Amino acid sequence: MSAGPPTVAALLGLLAGTAAPALARPFVTAGPGGSARPAPVARRALAAAGAVVFGGLAAARPGDPALPVFLLVAAVGLVLAAVDVACLRLPDLLVVGAAAVGTLGLVAVALTSGTPDRLAAAVAGAGVSLAVHLVLALLPGSRLGFGDVKLAAVLGLPLGWSGWPAVGWGLVLPHVLGGMAALALLAAGRIRRDTALPFGPAILAGAWLALLLT
Repeated sequence: MSAGPPTVAALLGLLAGTAAPALARPFVTAGPGGSARPAPVARRALAAAGAVVFGGLAAARPGDPALPVFLLVAAVGLVLAAVDVACLRLPDLLVVGAAAVGTLGLVAVALTSGTPDRLAAAVAGAGVSLAVHLVLALLPGSRLGFGDVKLAAVLGLPLGWSGWPAVGWGLVLPHVLGGMAALALLAAGRIRRDTALPFGPAILAGAWLALLLT
C-alpha cells in the first residue's frame, strides 16, 4: 500500500485535532470556579490524536468505501472528547451530529456500492451496542452516563458496517482502556476512588482500535 493516502489522512487529522478545542468551547459548561476550557497541552494532544486516528484508519482500511464516513465521525469524536475531558459532558447536539453523519454517509455508500447488507449490519451493530451499554448504565453503582450510552450506539454504526468481530471488540475495549487509565491515575495519585472520569474518550479509542484490529 502506498504511504500517500495515510499521510494525507494524518495531515487532515492533525487539522481536525487542532480545530477540536475551538469547536468544543461553546459546549464546555462553566464549573464552580469559572470557565472550563481545554488546556494548551490538551490542544497539542488532540492534534496528535487526530493525526494518529485518521492515519491509522486510512492505513488499516484502504479499500473500504466507507472510510470518508469513518473519518468524518472521527472528526466529531475529537470534539466530543475535548468536551468530555473538560467538563464530563457529551452534548446531544454533537452526538446527534455524529449519528447523522454516520447514518447518512453509510446510506449513501451502501446505495452507491450496492452493499445494502452492510448497511443492515451497521444498524444492527448500533442496536447491539445501545442495548449492551444501556444495561450497563442501569446496573447498580454504574458510572456509565446516558451520554456514553448514546455515543456507544452511534459508534456501533461503523463497527457494525465492519463486521461482528469489530462490534465485539468495540464492546470490550472501551472498558479495558477506561479501567487501565483509572488504575494508572490512581497509582499516580492523580485521582481518588470516587473521582468522576470522562468515559467518552475510552469509547472513542476502543471503537478506533476495534476498526484497526478487524
